[in-house]
Amino acid sequence: MNKVELIAAVQKALGADISKAEAERAVTAVIDSIKLGIKKTKVVQLIGFGTFKVTTRKARTGVNPKTGQKIKIKASKVVKFQAGKALKESV
Repeated sequence: MNKVELIAAVQKALGADISKAEAERAVTAVIDSIKLGIKKTKVVQLIGFGTFKVTTRKARTGVNPKTGQKIKIKASKVVKFQAGKALKESV
């Protein structure tokens, strides 16, 4: 499912009185709120769905697949998602 399909599903779930534009604003608002929450608190937990968490990857040595030459990869921050119990059971 991509964002367009998600917007259509939200519109269908909310009923005929909701326009596609309103459904798109709702989906965008949720995504933006998750981004803001991760930026501020480093963790966003949605009970029954899962947890978005910022973690740090250590610097490491990698290999360029074209040349086989070793390269240094800098440390970086990444967002990880851990599915909640209800989501795991639904799959």
